[in-house]
Amino acid sequence: MATRSISAEDHDRIAEAIRAAELKTDGEIYCVVAHASDGYLFPATFTATLGLFIASLAVAYGLEAWWLTIRLPHFVLAQLLALASVLVLLWLLPGLRIHFVPRRLRYQAAHANATKQFLARNVHRTQARTGVLVFVSIAERYAEVVADAGINARVDQHVWDGVVRDLTKHAGDDRLADGFIKAIGAIGAVLAEHFPVTEGDTNELDDHLVEI
Repeated sequence: MATRSISAEDHDRIAEAIRAAELKTDGEIYCVVAHASDGYLFPATFTATLGLFIASLAVAYGLEAWWLTIRLPHFVLAQLLALASVLVLLWLLPGLRIHFVPRRLRYQAAHANATKQFLARNVHRTQARTGVLVFVSIAERYAEVVADAGINARVDQHVWDGVVRDLTKHAGDDRLADGFIKAIGAIGAVLAEHFPVTEGDTNELDDHLVEI
């Protein structure tokens, strides 16, 4: 996925796409992009420590197989120096950490962040419970559409899965803003079908992309 910030022009394009989509529906669309959903220091440290322990065992068995000996204090010191070096790298270079974290844990962190943003941005507080969050976490290569209860009662999950697949494809091609705009259009069409605009409809959420 793209890692650079979205330009001011792209922010304007996304905001205009949200406004255009909401003209046809009582639903509300809110967009958030996170550059990362977690710092991953502790899981990365655990994985690196476990990996070094396994590597140390392999080296020890290898030395024994070749009839080589190394004094235990020297071996332990080498382990500690290797671990300290890895920890310093993980501390100084945060971008490395995510590579030590299993994909399942990355996706769990991104999903938790999506849920947090859904609640923190009050997407669940619309009058008719028709708010939709479009969420992307760049570092984890993760996207999710979170819809409120009023929408989930009428729209199947596979509809949002299709939107997510298209959004992640655009993001993978470094066209994240275009992906958001297409996702907004697709979501707007679904909302217009099930929740067409009614007289007196008000705009309950801000029409812009939030970067965190």
